[in-house]
Amino acid sequence: MDTELKRTPLYPWHRERGARMSAFAGWEMPLWYTRISEEVLAVRRAAGLFDVSHMGQLELRGPHALAALQVLGTNDARRLRDGQAQYSLLCCEDGGVLDDIIAYRLAADRYLLCVNAANTARDREWIETHASGAEVVDLSEETALLALQGPRASDILATLGLTQLASVRRFHFTTTSLDGAEVILARTGYTGEDGWELFCPQAQALAIWGRLLDAGKPFGLVPCGLGARDLLRLEAALPLYGHELHERVTPLEAGLAWAVRFEKEAFIGREALQRQAENGIERKLAGMVLTGEGIPRQGYAVMVQGTQVGEVTSGGKSPTLGKSIALGYLATAFAKVGATVEIDIRGRAAAACVVALPFYKR
Repeated sequence: MDTELKRTPLYPWHRERGARMSAFAGWEMPLWYTRISEEVLAVRRAAGLFDVSHMGQLELRGPHALAALQVLGTNDARRLRDGQAQYSLLCCEDGGVLDDIIAYRLAADRYLLCVNAANTARDREWIETHASGAEVVDLSEETALLALQGPRASDILATLGLTQLASVRRFHFTTTSLDGAEVILARTGYTGEDGWELFCPQAQALAIWGRLLDAGKPFGLVPCGLGARDLLRLEAALPLYGHELHERVTPLEAGLAWAVRFEKEAFIGREALQRQAENGIERKLAGMVLTGEGIPRQGYAVMVQGTQVGEVTSGGKSPTLGKSIALGYLATAFAKVGATVEIDIRGRAAAACVVALPFYKR
């Protein structure tokens, strides 16, 4: 294994429990512990616990923090109140996606931004360049992030004395104390299930991880790796940077127009996105379900009558649905629900049907 790969505070635990480790975004991360399909189904039926401490944590501070976030992000951060979170995108001037983020309003002059691991350094530089006078603080090296996801997640936290969480709605958060550590408990996640993400100091991460697993064992909680996380987000049709999102794709093509607020003042990429909104998009993200055998993967061509009309961005066999599913960009004319296409799987044409997204909804 590349010794230059970064490791989370939970790395020794993962190794001791026999996790299959893999390089991801410059980090050595657990891919699975038992079987990916088992971990996926545990999250759908009970709960799963993920170490996602590789994610970046950047904070905007000061009287210009909101103004900076308004310029940087496509969504309207003025809608946020203390204790609320918001999905947004950082775009280039041409509308291409630099990253997708979640912004948490800690106070009127403090916003925590959770960014993708592979983009943390670039995002920090981009934000510092365009921050309009706000202070940018990188908390990534001192913050761990654990994701407790699934229908029993809140029940598990309640056994630890965190009984006030019923009042915390989706995309809201609260700050509390757990085992003496200050923890941000956010009702956010990346699996399509209800659940929580816990921001905590790295020094306390291992103890909190163990407490959660012990408390969750009677409920069916299991540790889960990035393999399950990827299939869960695919079933829920949640985009992943480097697959559905990158600098050559716009939020409108990715089906994220709801996170682009043209009514607010200028933000980076606004003019390009406005033109695209007026002229229409030539391709769009679509969901496909295979009607035959085969597993689609990123980069596979999507064909109609021998002509390529798109490309798969993510694919796999869904443990929840028992079918092979894929996300991909298709020429708009072929991206209509009910359309039939073929996916070129290693030279073999596999029939597929375009379906409404998400594939799975709780």
